[in-house]
Amino acid sequence: MSMFCFQCQETMGNKGCSAFGVCGKTAEVANLQDALVHTLRKITLCHEKAEALGIRREGVGAFLADGLFRTVTNVNFDPASLGASIEQARSLGRELRALVVERAGAGAADGCPTFDEAEEAGVLSTEDADVRALRELLVYGLKGIAAYAHHAAVLGREDRSVYDFLVQGLASTTRDLSQEEMLRLVLKAGEVAMTTMATLDAANTEAYGDPEITEVNLGVRDRPGILISGHDLKDLEELLEQTEGTGVDVYTHGEMLPAHYYPAFKKHDHLAGNYGGSWHEQTAQFESFNGPILMTTNCLVPPQAAYRDRLYTTGTVAFPGIKHIPGRRDGGGKDFGAIIEQARRCRPPTQLESGTIVGGFAHKQVLDLADRVVGAVKSGAIKKFVVMAGCDGRQRSRGYFTEVARSLPDDTVILTAGCAKYRYNKLDLGDIGGIPRVLDAGQCNDSYSLAVVALKLKEIFEVEEINDLPIEFDIAWYEQKAVAVLLALLHLGFKGIRLGPTLPAFLSPNVARVLVERFDIMPTGEVADDVAAMTG
Repeated sequence: MSMFCFQCQETMGNKGCSAFGVCGKTAEVANLQDALVHTLRKITLCHEKAEALGIRREGVGAFLADGLFRTVTNVNFDPASLGASIEQARSLGRELRALVVERAGAGAADGCPTFDEAEEAGVLSTEDADVRALRELLVYGLKGIAAYAHHAAVLGREDRSVYDFLVQGLASTTRDLSQEEMLRLVLKAGEVAMTTMATLDAANTEAYGDPEITEVNLGVRDRPGILISGHDLKDLEELLEQTEGTGVDVYTHGEMLPAHYYPAFKKHDHLAGNYGGSWHEQTAQFESFNGPILMTTNCLVPPQAAYRDRLYTTGTVAFPGIKHIPGRRDGGGKDFGAIIEQARRCRPPTQLESGTIVGGFAHKQVLDLADRVVGAVKSGAIKKFVVMAGCDGRQRSRGYFTEVARSLPDDTVILTAGCAKYRYNKLDLGDIGGIPRVLDAGQCNDSYSLAVVALKLKEIFEVEEINDLPIEFDIAWYEQKAVAVLLALLHLGFKGIRLGPTLPAFLSPNVARVLVERFDIMPTGEVADDVAAMTG
C-alpha cells in the first residue's frame, strides 16, 4: 500500500485509506504528515533530555502544537508546506541535541535521536494492534488539543501545562508502556483537553466578549462579499477591520457561524450574515458565492475549478496552487488587501436561503438563564437534555442525527456545538417556555461550554454523580478535535455516550471492548431505538 491513514471517521470502508485519502489527500501528503508527526516525537525525546539538564528552549510547545495541527484532517494538503515544516522540525531537533551535547557531552545525548536519517514513520510501524490503537487514540487526542492551543496562542493565551503534556504524550508513544499506563495517559489527555478549551474560551471572551443570544441573517445583500470559513476569530477580526468602508460585505461559513454571537463583531455593519452550511457542502456553496473565500483553518476539501481562482488559505491551511496569505510578523496583522481587491470585482453572492437562525448559548448565557432552565426542569416542561455536539460529514448515514432531532419529544432540549449542528439547526423545532429547543453554544471547542453547563446543573440539582443528571449524549465525530472532546467527556466521568455514525476504525477490538466496559461507550443505532432509550 502507498499510504495508510485511519484517523478520520470517513476512512475507506471504516478500515483505512491505503492509496488515496477519502478526505482528498494524496499518498505523498499522507506520508509527509506521518513523517512530520514522527519528527515531532523525536523532538520531544531531545526536549526531555534538555530539560533534565536544566536547559529550557522556549517555543518548543508552540512548535509542537503548530506541527500537529497541520496534520489534522482537512487542514494541509500541500507537499511543499509540509516538507518545509519537516525541515523546520529537524532543525529544531538538531538544535536541542546540540544543546544537550554542549552542556553534558556526547554521552548525554543517548536516547536523543539524530534528525538526518530516513525512518519508517507510518501508523503500521507499530505492529501490535492494541498498542497501536492506544497510541493513536492518544495522538489524535493530542492533535485536537494542539488545534485548540494554537487558536488560543493566536490570541495571546498559552498554558505551559498544555505544552508540557504535548511533550509527555508524544514521547510516551515511543516507549513500551502497559495498557493501564497508556489508558491513564489517554484520560490525562481528556483532562488537558478541558484545560485547553478553557484557555481558548478565556482568550475568545477576553478579546470579543461573552457570546450572547443572537439572530443570524441567512440571506444576502446586493454588494460584493468575502466568505470566511474555519475557526480563526483573529483572522475574521482583521478582515472586518480591513474591509471597513470598502463596500465589501463579509459572510461567515461553516464553523465561523458562531462569530456572530460575540459582541465585538456586532459593531461591524458589513458582517452581513452566514452563507451556506457545513464544511462538506462547500464545493457547491463556494461556487455560488461568486466572491473570494478565505479558509482560516480546517475544514478544506480539494477545491473545484469553478472557484479555485477565488480561494485563499492562511495559517496552517494550504493546498497546492491556491493563493496563501502569509502569517503575522513583528506584532503586525495579516494583509488581506489582495482578497479585498478581488472581491470588489466580483458579483454579489447568489442567495441560497432566507430568514434567520438563533445561537449564542455559551455557558455564561445559559447560566444567565439558569433560573428559567431549572424551573422548566422542575416543572417537568424539560425532561431531558440531549447533547448532539461534534462534527458533520458527507456520509448519508449522518442523516441519523437529523432524524433524531426531529424524533425527540417536545420536552427535550438539544445542546449542541460544532458543525454537527448543521444537521438540525435550521429545523423548526420550537421552544419550551421561550427556551429554544436547540441551544447552540458555538464552535467545536465550545463543547467546553456544554461541560460547564452540565457541571453547574450537577451543583444546582445537588446530585452526587454527574450521570444522574437528565443529560444524554449522542455525539457525531469526524476528526481529531472531536476525539479530544470525547476524551474530555470521559475524563469528567460521563458514561453511556453514543458515538457515530461509526466507532473509530483506529480502535482495535480489544481496546474498543475496554472503552465499552469502562465507559459504556456505544455506537449509534436505529433512530427509534436510540430516541426511546435516551428519553425513557
